[in-house]
Amino acid sequence: MKIALFGAMGNIGRRIAQEALTRGHEVTAVARDPSRVDLPRNRLTVAKGDVLNPDSVATAVAGHDIVISAVGPGRDGDPQMIVKAAHSLIDGVKRAKVRRLIVVGGAGSLEIASGRQLIDTPEFPAAWKPAAEAHRAALAIYRAADLDWTYLSPAAFIQPGERTGKYRTGTDQLVTDERGESRISMEDYAMALLDEVEHPKFIRQRFTAAH
Repeated sequence: MKIALFGAMGNIGRRIAQEALTRGHEVTAVARDPSRVDLPRNRLTVAKGDVLNPDSVATAVAGHDIVISAVGPGRDGDPQMIVKAAHSLIDGVKRAKVRRLIVVGGAGSLEIASGRQLIDTPEFPAAWKPAAEAHRAALAIYRAADLDWTYLSPAAFIQPGERTGKYRTGTDQLVTDERGESRISMEDYAMALLDEVEHPKFIRQRFTAAH
């Protein structure tokens, strides 16, 4: 497939690009500053584009089969860019007549056993709340979109690690192991996302993946 990827230079975005390229897909890394994209160029091209500008999104993704967004505000950025990006992506992708959009989301809006969302528990770190609230708001925007979107929430803890090739999925509930922990490596998260690209099961749905 021809995949347009926003956020290819982030920790998760890099792994999504690598997983897609390993599987033989053609990837266009869309970035505001293409000179900063240092991924291998075999079957990868780079295009200039701004995820917060619908016109720019439409131009960058035209002719692709699917758009993946792995954008985030970074450590010091404004979490509200997640919400602004949701509006811009939906508008731009629809203008370009690309039907499929997959979004790297957050885990905070996943439900735990009590029915509460993870973000609303006392244990949820305060420092994570602004981004988690923005991800929750963005999910509501995608749910209202007339587009074949998919929103992939990670486990509660996601970090660089090993590509084990194993993961379990859920929908709106947090997936935990026998110890009650919810974790996944970025490598296996990327695998779960590309599996959804190739074999769609969660169109117009949120799903989550964890070990």
